[in-house]
Amino acid sequence: MPTVYQQMSSDDLAAALADLRAQVDAVRARGLKLDMARGKPSPAQVDISRPMLSLVDAASDLHDGSVDCGNYGCFEGIPSARALAAGFLGCPADQTLALGSSSLLIEYEALSIFWRAGTCGNAPWSAYSTAHEGRPVKILCPVPGYDRHFGISDDLGIENVPVPMTAEGPDMDEIERLAASDDAIKGIWCVPKYSNPTGVTYTEEVVRRLATMPTAAADFRILWDNAYCVHDLYDEGDELANIFEIAREAGTEDRMVAFASTSKITFPGAGIAFLGASPRVIAELSGHMKAGLISADKINQLRHARFLPDMDAVRAHMRRHAAHLRPRFELVERTLSAGLSGTGCATWSHPRGGYFVSFDGPAGSAKRIGALCAGMGVTLTPAGATFPGGHDPADTNIRIAPSYPDEDDLAAALEVLVLATRLAAAELAWQERA
Repeated sequence: MPTVYQQMSSDDLAAALADLRAQVDAVRARGLKLDMARGKPSPAQVDISRPMLSLVDAASDLHDGSVDCGNYGCFEGIPSARALAAGFLGCPADQTLALGSSSLLIEYEALSIFWRAGTCGNAPWSAYSTAHEGRPVKILCPVPGYDRHFGISDDLGIENVPVPMTAEGPDMDEIERLAASDDAIKGIWCVPKYSNPTGVTYTEEVVRRLATMPTAAADFRILWDNAYCVHDLYDEGDELANIFEIAREAGTEDRMVAFASTSKITFPGAGIAFLGASPRVIAELSGHMKAGLISADKINQLRHARFLPDMDAVRAHMRRHAAHLRPRFELVERTLSAGLSGTGCATWSHPRGGYFVSFDGPAGSAKRIGALCAGMGVTLTPAGATFPGGHDPADTNIRIAPSYPDEDDLAAALEVLVLATRLAAAELAWQERA
């Protein structure tokens, strides 16, 4: 669809450019300093969890059943925390680990174990290149996607292979073709519910195809980062099929390694993180991790388990988060619609949960939009960050993170984004005529 600026006469386009540049100069003069770069909970959201800090004090019983949380031991996590993990991940509690505060760190450790030690009797991934004339190990990456996932595989020397996202989830025709035809492809990164940044929840068909598809690599792993599994904005949230149940029926449960955490539920950087997998994979991961960890912070696990004793308590807590987040996401929708609908200058996602909105300007515009916003005092996630290596081939995608700013600052930042997008689109239209 052509932009409104491509449809203007040259005289009208020149006038529109002059007007837009004058507006940009006026915004620059305001000296704004606004940040929409990362998906952080706002201070008001973090405050929701403050009562948790009083649940374990000097007078508290530090036992969880028979486990003494004040001493060494219980590497797998305390029973009540593992029960909570089961609710998050959708697998039995004895197939979970409750560990430290960072699911990202657990993801890195799990992938590192596959890289250096292999999985389920298969050779280490790192040995693949040596055995196959230097061919690199690869991992599939739905894009736009989560930059830190790409960073983990990059750091280990694994080649990130982009696969397009659709409205139903990743492009399964392409994933099935690649996974079945190349034994160098050892896995796929997934954020299956309210994906980062598109907000898409994988359909049941996508989940089923992932769990059951043929793979050339016997040690193919689905890295199921269900970071937003309870982050609904509305009472009627998206439903995600249970991939463990599907994989168990298909005999592919060893393929699954799932992750979640409470980082955007209680205190970022001070929560608890969960891992779930088949009994066999849990045993092998635990065996390696125990070399460097006697036990995680069980007192923090106890504090969390008493604050969030079951999934009903989690859902009630998340409704309070939604009360903060929902107005911000609705403000994004209103502002972008008012400023850009019908212009052909942008499209964006309409998530019903999670932390992000995926925004696409015209081809070749994202870096320019980011630079214009920065010049007007608004920091965005760098253009291209949602693609491996920071390279968005079409230079269109920008991740919007509306959670942290207050609503007045968010409104101002979004107006800047609208203005920058209009100017970038007008500049592209002018360049086409040069």
